[in-house]
Amino acid sequence: MSQTKPLQSARKLIEPYRITDGKGFRLDDFDPADSQGLSAEDKPRAQEALKTGVELLARLQDKLYAQDRWALLAIFQAMDAAGKDGAIKHVMSGINPAGCQVASFKAPSPQELDHDYLWRCQRELPERGRIGIFNRSYYEEVLVVRVHPEILAKGKLAPELLKGDLWEARFEDIRNFERYLTRNGTTIVKFFLNVSPGEQRRRFLQRLEDPAKQWKFSAADLAERAKWKQYMKAYEELIRATASEHAPWYVVPADRKWFTRIVVAAAMVDALESLDLAYPTVTKAQQAELAKVRNALEAEK
Repeated sequence: MSQTKPLQSARKLIEPYRITDGKGFRLDDFDPADSQGLSAEDKPRAQEALKTGVELLARLQDKLYAQDRWALLAIFQAMDAAGKDGAIKHVMSGINPAGCQVASFKAPSPQELDHDYLWRCQRELPERGRIGIFNRSYYEEVLVVRVHPEILAKGKLAPELLKGDLWEARFEDIRNFERYLTRNGTTIVKFFLNVSPGEQRRRFLQRLEDPAKQWKFSAADLAERAKWKQYMKAYEELIRATASEHAPWYVVPADRKWFTRIVVAAAMVDALESLDLAYPTVTKAQQAELAKVRNALEAEK
């Protein structure tokens, strides 16, 4: 199969979910159960599409690593049980581990609280030639902290720094930070896995019934579920404030995991393809040196 057709299909697939200008963005306009007309009977086709996406991603990542000029940062944000871990696992299944780094961000440590909120994420940014995955990110600081203002008190910020519109100030910092990264060779794609409360409930119950998944559940998950409306409002506002052409958000339907994964794969393929990646050119001097090596090897008995 040629690359052209899958890449064209990738762009068509992701376009309804790509947000580059948050003006007027409404989360209610995005259906968590959307699958572009595909049904459960179409899952084999979806699995084949994912396989194609994984293979394309692996080839592009090989060029990314060899060229050593660009980096790709993929940020995953979602409510619990939306499928972040599964999407990362399946989409990145064909990637050379040497060219990929994954960081998960939970509650800040005492050391992290002694720094600005971007510090811990800056330390995990991907090197040139690599794909970086952030499982949650600095967006937690305009999300969880906003829903739970008591967390802000633990941040050791001076009272005068909390005056004014703190959230708009942080949105501005994030926009500037992402612009800085893209100007220095890091391409950014941001995924909000948009799961419905009904599907989350079903998955929570499934976890409780499956001994292999019970470890994933805690009472805190239920407490966070009770704040669903506050979280959706926070997500809507952060996407509205930080979506841009250079750092787009993808509001990915997450009620059908098999569809979620092909959208994520397509968006990552599209982002890498936009970089015009290529293997480094071998100079004439290098070719001459390689010819000597070849002659020496062929001359061995």
